[in-house]
Amino acid sequence: MKPIKDSVHDYIALGPEAEALVDTPTVQRLRHVKQLSTVRLVFPAANHTRFEHSLGVYHLADTAIGHLDVDADTAAHLRAAALLHDVGHGPYGHQTEEVIHRRTGNDHDDVGWLLTDPDRPVCQALEGLDLDPERVATLVAGEGRLGSLVSGELDVDRMDYLSRDAHHTGVPYGAIDHGRLVRELRLENGHLALGEGNVATAESMLFSRALMNAIVYRHHVSRIAGAMLDRACEQYLDATETGIESFRRMADHDLLVALAEHVPTLGRRLEHRDLYKRAVWTGIENVPREITDVDYEDERQAEREIAEAAGVDPAAVIVDIPDRPRLKESSTSVVVDGVVQQLEDASELVRGIRMAERARWRLGVYAPEEQTQSVERAARDVLGLR
Repeated sequence: MKPIKDSVHDYIALGPEAEALVDTPTVQRLRHVKQLSTVRLVFPAANHTRFEHSLGVYHLADTAIGHLDVDADTAAHLRAAALLHDVGHGPYGHQTEEVIHRRTGNDHDDVGWLLTDPDRPVCQALEGLDLDPERVATLVAGEGRLGSLVSGELDVDRMDYLSRDAHHTGVPYGAIDHGRLVRELRLENGHLALGEGNVATAESMLFSRALMNAIVYRHHVSRIAGAMLDRACEQYLDATETGIESFRRMADHDLLVALAEHVPTLGRRLEHRDLYKRAVWTGIENVPREITDVDYEDERQAEREIAEAAGVDPAAVIVDIPDRPRLKESSTSVVVDGVVQQLEDASELVRGIRMAERARWRLGVYAPEEQTQSVERAARDVLGLR
């Protein structure tokens, strides 16, 4: 066992399989992809990486496996999936995921293309450990009997990033009892559930996630920067010969340099934190339902119409309409009086959190500061905002 000192879990002991996988370029690349992408423009200390996070997820998965009745081969595949769960992320993590999805149809947890390529060292390492790359990729996607341990309502991914992000941003809201969570996991009717007496434990994770969403993950500055990054990446891919496969293997600093060179208007603004401002920032009750359900191309069309009505350059307007709020964690399985239930059926708190998430939802329209007033008037007309 190789011990690694971690800022959240103290010492993490890597087994032989993990040591072999950590040394591959695929995993080492994660040292250069920040966990919180544009959030660090708000919280300067949030410079931790997806490499650190991957080690933490491996550690929690290993701990959970010790409390579950699984055979040694299954345990080895689960540990590998936990360590490799983020290798499909592009630069800036989730902030470029939509760009990649629009051009490939793949999300970050669709890692079969990466793990099963026999020319890649990570595939060779897995096969050298007598692990099936296809099976590992399936677990990363959350499929199979125990895939939800890596990607599901009770996954160790969420347990680690809430604790880690809270630690590095310096906010107290993501603190959860991940030690109890991983030790109370049970296999009930072939599915993961929290054992008897853990409704409050599940509620605490849901509550922490809701607070972190409101205060950290969906902070308006991060959303503005993320929307600017999305548009800059699309322009960069359209203006250069960079293929999407090369793009999604970039590191954060590679992308920032490329954007500053090839898309200077947005790229340099991102580099220097010279961000657009909020022209519109309004709740779901003020937005027609058909607007909340628009797709990316509809957003871009709205940007063009708003820019024309405001008499500004189309590149000066960004429309940002997030998905309707949802609580994936509310379907967490918990055992109550010997019966497996979903958390939303066992907890009165879930309804309140669901209402709070809806109340915090915001549609944003962003523009350079000197153009926000004209863009606001045009956006309200074009989008039919109340």
